[in-house]
Amino acid sequence: MATVHEFSNGPLNPALAYTVACLGAFLGFRCIARARAQAGFARANWLILAAVAIGAAGNWAMHFIAMLGVTIPGQQMLYNVPLTIYSMLIVIVVVGIGLFVGYGNGNDGRARLVTGGVIAGLGVACMHYLGEAAMVMPDSVHYNTVLVILSVLIAVGAGIAGLWAGIQVRGIGATVVASLIMGVAITGIHYIAMAAMEMTPMSPGLMPSTSGSAGASFLFPLVLGISLVTFILALTLSLSPTEDEIQADALLRSRIQAGSGLWSAAPSPAAPQPVPPQATVAADDALPVRGRPSLPHRRPSRGGAPWA
Repeated sequence: MATVHEFSNGPLNPALAYTVACLGAFLGFRCIARARAQAGFARANWLILAAVAIGAAGNWAMHFIAMLGVTIPGQQMLYNVPLTIYSMLIVIVVVGIGLFVGYGNGNDGRARLVTGGVIAGLGVACMHYLGEAAMVMPDSVHYNTVLVILSVLIAVGAGIAGLWAGIQVRGIGATVVASLIMGVAITGIHYIAMAAMEMTPMSPGLMPSTSGSAGASFLFPLVLGISLVTFILALTLSLSPTEDEIQADALLRSRIQAGSGLWSAAPSPAAPQPVPPQATVAADDALPVRGRPSLPHRRPSRGGAPWA
């Protein structure tokens, strides 16, 4: 059996992989928090960004950063580039499906969260084993069934726990703690999956021709690209309103709309009724003329002539 050194660079690769996993989980949780406060197209946008953060940064980049520390004595590690890129795309898509199942319609029911977590966990596990399948080497590769099942169960459990945490976590401090815990689960899945892979050297006459790209030739550019995407995502989160601000704004808009509805429903003052001309003339005669004293009424005399 061939010897695989997973820590050829010491603790550098595991520490860096864990950091990237925590960062991806943190960004994913923050995107989910904003998605919870939105609806429709805005919610879908935040869930897509969460899938990119969790799938590409939190899992795929972590996996291949850890793989850069894997060596096999006497052999050069090569990678199938199309299969490697395909593993990144599939984890983004499948994790996105899990997020939309769990949070897509705003009804965060327990059954939906469990179903979405199972889908997301299977997507993460699939990415890990596709990434291992992308390794090009002359050895014969087979897997320890018990460890494979264990890694898949951990991935599914982490997916369910992640979606549950997405509706429970509030605030930066709680999000950091949840991200640190998820980072342990994500890196644990990777190293258990690597431990499940067993290699047997083939005889020289049976070795197939190997072709692929060295890790340094394409993994570094891809990881650099993912890091750039992560930076842009972090910048987007820092400039966007928080979940509390979104909810406060929605409450203010609803109050304004309710107030405008009451204003429009209030009865309008009655229009003045037209006054008949005869009534106007009579009223004018009854009023004294300003600046002239009113004269006393004269009583006619018996003879018909007014008295002085």
